[in-house]
Amino acid sequence: MENNNDKTKVTSSSLSFGEGRGEALGRGEAVSLRGEALITEQPSLYHDLEKKSVREILEDINTEDRKVALATRKAIPQIEKLVTEIVPRMKQGGRIFYMGAGTSGRLGVLDASEIPPTFGMPNTLVVGLIAGGDTALRNPVENAEDDTERGWQELLEHGINKKDVVIGIAASGTTPYVIGAMRTARRHGILTGCITSNPDSPMAAEADIPIEMVVGPEYVTGSSRMKSGTGQKMILNMITTSVMIRLGRVKGNKMVNMQLSNKKLVDRGTRMIVEELGLEYNRAKALLLMHGSVKKVIEAYKK
Repeated sequence: MENNNDKTKVTSSSLSFGEGRGEALGRGEAVSLRGEALITEQPSLYHDLEKKSVREILEDINTEDRKVALATRKAIPQIEKLVTEIVPRMKQGGRIFYMGAGTSGRLGVLDASEIPPTFGMPNTLVVGLIAGGDTALRNPVENAEDDTERGWQELLEHGINKKDVVIGIAASGTTPYVIGAMRTARRHGILTGCITSNPDSPMAAEADIPIEMVVGPEYVTGSSRMKSGTGQKMILNMITTSVMIRLGRVKGNKMVNMQLSNKKLVDRGTRMIVEELGLEYNRAKALLLMHGSVKKVIEAYKK
């Protein structure tokens, strides 16, 4: 029997940020890993980059990028656990909230924004929140990521509840905006996950299911937009694609619920119908435009 508490929106929090398994946080307080060196901050394995030829730089970056897929593969068991927990929640009306700052926040917003056109889902089911708001998508917002309370406030503005999932994204695993939101969400019984490039980080300590993707030092020291960002995008792709497949938004291997937002996609959808139903192209296109999606055409035609 469904727990009625799951339907209740969380309205406030009187919890202290100084408690819990992670680092103690106060508003604007920097987070550290107890003095241990962050892998994401370790020196590059390459030196004198300005003296290298363009070919050398490109080949070096490509060499480092090869490590990302391997690191992501090692994280699959944790990714699987998170997806397995997300699917039943979304079937009951739950949502995914990505939270991050800088590159990590932008990647979360990017992945969320691609769900409606790709899978035909409402833009309210996967939500990307970035420290500093939409302004931060193009320009840095000073000190936005250091606010431990703002992330939770934004979740409250979206009516966060126990059917939802909060996924923090931070290469360092030390972003106060993310950690504060995850900590409070977890205390309210909301499932939390995270994607980080540092093992045993404060952010991972606040995650029910942490995903630790250790890609090693960046080519340009500390530039986590590189390997860490690439790995984050790969994992985000894996999470939402597998969730959408399990929710029935893909048939065979095709995006049968995609939005028909341009001529290319109308043509793609028409060819899907031709292949599936054996119809002539113009007839398939007319049906697609009438019904609005490949899935609806197939369902209507086979009745």
